[in-house]
Amino acid sequence: MMKRAIFFILLGCACFFTQTTHGQQYPVYSQYLFNPLVINPAYAGSHVQLSATAMFRNQWVNLDGAPRTASLSMHSTLGRPSVGVGMLITSDKIGSYTNTSMFGAYSYSIRTPEWKLSFGLQAGFSLVSADYSELNLDDFSDGSFVNFNNKIRPNFGAGVYYQTKKLYAGFSIPFLLNTKVENNLETVFTAIKEARYYYLNVGAFLPINRMRTAVLHPSVLIRAQEQQPLSLDVNLDLILNDVFSLGVSYRNIDAVITYMSLKLSDQFHFGYSYDWTTSDLNQFSKGTHEFMLNYRVRIRKFHGSVECPSFYEH
Repeated sequence: MMKRAIFFILLGCACFFTQTTHGQQYPVYSQYLFNPLVINPAYAGSHVQLSATAMFRNQWVNLDGAPRTASLSMHSTLGRPSVGVGMLITSDKIGSYTNTSMFGAYSYSIRTPEWKLSFGLQAGFSLVSADYSELNLDDFSDGSFVNFNNKIRPNFGAGVYYQTKKLYAGFSIPFLLNTKVENNLETVFTAIKEARYYYLNVGAFLPINRMRTAVLHPSVLIRAQEQQPLSLDVNLDLILNDVFSLGVSYRNIDAVITYMSLKLSDQFHFGYSYDWTTSDLNQFSKGTHEFMLNYRVRIRKFHGSVECPSFYEH
């Protein structure tokens, strides 16, 4: 069984890192609901105050070579509510490959008392490395399995984000360039080519009672990647007293997700999700754990007396 599991991982890596076939490259998060900056740069500054979020995702537990992802994001308004800046640092490891990316984000918002429309840009680079020393290769001279370190892939993306008190919608293309890195200079077949992604996210906040102490939050995320099947997340969570939320998601590709979040204090919020694998990988994996910790603080010099949204407002 372990040999079969390793085979699937290596097969996924082979598809992932070939020019003619695009596998899943950008990490798939379950808690983008609490940190939309990971999918849309137009979200930078939406919390008004300085907001920093650390996330860790351990995907397909007990499966050798499965993805592990850690990320740190920060964003804030800058001097005035219409301007937002942010940064996103991600380290993603799958099998023999490691991808570390660093991106900066800028957003500009048009505001009225009823709605806000934000436009965002991001730019940065990824450092891609591969170490095949732990693989059991039949032919160590195969040029497709030559180690390489910190190959640079620059890229940029854009997004738009609209919100009211009850509704929000966002569309983004975080990576516009199909950049590539060749691990063998003599052949382009083994080039690592970055796929283009498209995200469409729509949601609503629906109060159950007049005091708004109980709010339903349905949302949908459509995730499209070039040359890959369309991915759809359908989410529903219940927010209680703006302190605690509990929800469930269905992802058509491979998972049912349960998640929760808790307000620990005015500054700290904690989130946890568990992906119940529904694809054939459930024969080898017990699922996926994802953790999130968010910290927010107002800096008077930049934020003044502008009202900051609650944790659950988008």
